[in-house]
Formats: sequence, C-alpha cells, structure tokens
Amino acid sequence: MVRVGVVGLGYWGPNIARNLAALPGCELRWLCDSSPTARERWGAQFPGTRTTSELSRLLEDEQLDAIALATPVPTHAELAAAVLEAGKHCFVEKPLAQSVAQAQEALSAAERAAKILMVGHLLIYHPAVSALKELLAAGELGEIYYLYGNRLNLGKLRADENALWSLGAHDVSVILDLLGEEPLECVAHGESYVRPGVEDVAFCYLRFPSGAAAHLHLSWLAPHKERRLTVVGSQRMATFDDMALEGKLTVYDKGFDQDVRSWGEYVARAGGRYSPALPASEPLRLECEHFLSCIRSGEQPRSDGAAGVAVVRVLEALERSLAARR
Repeated sequence: MVRVGVVGLGYWGPNIARNLAALPGCELRWLCDSSPTARERWGAQFPGTRTTSELSRLLEDEQLDAIALATPVPTHAELAAAVLEAGKHCFVEKPLAQSVAQAQEALSAAERAAKILMVGHLLIYHPAVSALKELLAAGELGEIYYLYGNRLNLGKLRADENALWSLGAHDVSVILDLLGEEPLECVAHGESYVRPGVEDVAFCYLRFPSGAAAHLHLSWLAPHKERRLTVVGSQRMATFDDMALEGKLTVYDKGFDQDVRSWGEYVARAGGRYSPALPASEPLRLECEHFLSCIRSGEQPRSDGAAGVAVVRVLEALERSLAARR
C-alpha cells in the first residue's frame, strides 16, 4: 500500500486525487488546501481522507509515503524540495519551476533524499504519444526531419505568465521525450496584443544536434481550439491530434523517393494512411499508475526530475529570446 497526499485542490488537484483514490494499492490519505470551501467540497468526495490547510501536517506524517503537488507554478520547486527533504516521494505538476536554478534545487533535493521526483508532463503518458514514440524507435518514420505543433485556443487571459510558459511545457516535454535530446538553438518571437508585456501568442523554433528541428505556435488568442503535433520523417509522417474523437494518432505513407530509373531524381509518394489501435485509458490514470510503480520499484520515472529540468531549460532559453525582442 502506497499512502499519498494531494496538495492543491484548485482546477487539477481533484483530478489527481480522483485517480489516485481509484488505483489498487493506493490510499489517498490527505487533502491539503488553504481554502476551507475546497477542503469541505473535496473532503466529502473522498470519505475517510484527512483534510488540512497546513502542508506541515503531511510532512510530519510518518505513515505518508508520497505527496502530489498541484499548487501554483511559482511554488512548485520550493514545495517539492520541502517534500523530498521530509523523506517523501514527490509528484509535482509542470513546469517543475520558473527557472533552471530553482528546478535544479528540486532535483538535487531528490538526489540527496534518494526519493522519486516525478514531473506531471501528462502528454508523454498519452497512449497516442507512447505509440508514436514506439514508431520512432522502430524507425517506421525513417530519419526525423522536423516537428511542428499548434496549441491554440481562445483561452483564459493570464497576468502572471505568458503563452509560452502557460502552454509551452506540454509540447516541449513531448518533443524532448520523442527525440531524446535537447536543442542547441532556441528562438522565440511573440506579441502582446491584449495585455502589455504578456505575450498571448508565441512562435518558437528549436534546432537539435541530430539535425531535427521543431516549430511551435502557442496562443490563447485564437478562434478555435487546436492540440496537434506532426512529425515529418524521411519515410513517413505522423500526426497526434488530441482534439480528434477517433484516430488521435495517424500515420501517413508520404514522402519523396529516389527514382531508380534516373539517378538524382525524386518522386513524390502519397500512399495510404492508418490509425493504430490505442487503449482507451485516461492519460492521467496512466501517469498516476507510473508514479506508484516507480515508488514501488525504485526506477526513475519517464518524466523524472532531470526531464523536468530539461523542459525548464528550454522554456527559459525561449523566454530569453522573447525578452530580447520586447
């Protein structure tokens, strides 16, 4: 039995609590939030779970094995370090921190405590992304040329973070996971149309040591909602469309083949397409299962502290590029 507490009962924390409470071999022992209303509401949803406004009560509970943090982003690194230093395993929502220095402090705390630090890069646990990674590893797409993603919506305006930090961690984490490398060049252009100094649209370019490149269009100022990532390879291409009701992953047999009848000439190939069968599993449930599995086995999570630092490193580099153009 793994005993877990959830800190932060705003938008996302209750979803984490719901999944943990439903998993065999997991006891949802604590719910923590500063809001009495949130504690009352969600405490009633999980009978027998203790509620508190003080994180210290969870840190002092010797029977508690792990803590999941779904608190505001500026608190992530500091609270994660406190959880780890108290001898608890820690799951923390993305991004791990607002700077590489803060993220590294959390990672160092995990290493000193010899405890699991897992960052909530949810999309890499999505069945479609897992299947896409397997296709890349098997060479089904050939050499990876480039990736491009659109994460758009007419969303909530934020004053404390721009579209890059609000949306970028999703796609950056997936791209780093798929390619298995960090970019050597990060360039971003953005514009602040609604609130001065807060970019509501950003265009990002990443170039990798392998020669692969990536482009991201991030915005909460768009007429439609789009969550799509396309991978272009030398043999085939694939698209992950999280808004699609069916066929969230589609593989296209398209590209250029050399014409053997005339050396140096290439012909376009537009073959068929297919969507591999995917398990109908909630990504958050898979993510929570992975966290518990790593606690039991001692293995490092797919989105471990080092992966969290890498994502923050890319976001920080893109932010510097944005700032240089303001």
